[in-house]
Amino acid sequence: MLTTLCVLLATPCLAPAAPVATQDTIRIEVGSKLVDGRVYKPHAARVRVRVGGPDAPITSEWTNELTLGDSAGRPVMRWVTKGTRPAPNGSGTMTWELRQTYDAVSLKPLGYDSRNSLGLSTQLAVTGTRVHGKRKLPADSVAQPVDVTLDQPGFFAGASDLVPAAVGFKEGAVIVAPVWSPNMTKAEMRIFTILGKTPINVEGTQVVAWKVEERRYADRQLTATWYLLDTSPYMVYGEVPLPNGQVQHMSEVAIPMSQGK
Repeated sequence: MLTTLCVLLATPCLAPAAPVATQDTIRIEVGSKLVDGRVYKPHAARVRVRVGGPDAPITSEWTNELTLGDSAGRPVMRWVTKGTRPAPNGSGTMTWELRQTYDAVSLKPLGYDSRNSLGLSTQLAVTGTRVHGKRKLPADSVAQPVDVTLDQPGFFAGASDLVPAAVGFKEGAVIVAPVWSPNMTKAEMRIFTILGKTPINVEGTQVVAWKVEERRYADRQLTATWYLLDTSPYMVYGEVPLPNGQVQHMSEVAIPMSQGK
């Protein structure tokens, strides 16, 4: 999961996809009874990113940690993601931290808090279709208000790989769902096609996982290929097409949890 932020950078340009099948197509929205996020249990994982090939040098790395809790009687999941990646200007590396709160059952985004070592920060609350809070760019002296009303709620695009397991894996099934990220003013529809189980090499270990293609609904362009489980670490491998024609490879392995220690 939270293979996340890198997915938001991709605007893929691979071969066109086949039309969406009508048989076994599941159309969901945020709050749908067909989504059950309780498949996700507390766990921690480490993600490594390589560009160009699965054996290319590591370009960035982060850890995800999920804990479950309660907010005013509502069960919630709290994700903490911490990572490092090259600074945008090419000088050295930057660190970043992302804290997110979701409804533990529906996966509805509730809170988003992102910060990095360059001075960029974003704190948002999601209430229905309203996204409000503040954002501070490195050049800003003070944070600027954010208040956007979406056309419909969306699942967080940076963690779109959470959706298939929460709906349930079934070979041949097609899931159509809206996604959203803090830079979007309206939700975007995505198509998740569950192709079946397949072996995948994850950092030297052979894992049998569900292969899922994610495409934009509007033009059927591929945004990611996921290799997913219904147990920790849930996402074991991901491939994201990049605008320059290269592919970003993400591997994820379970690690010990750190929170509360």
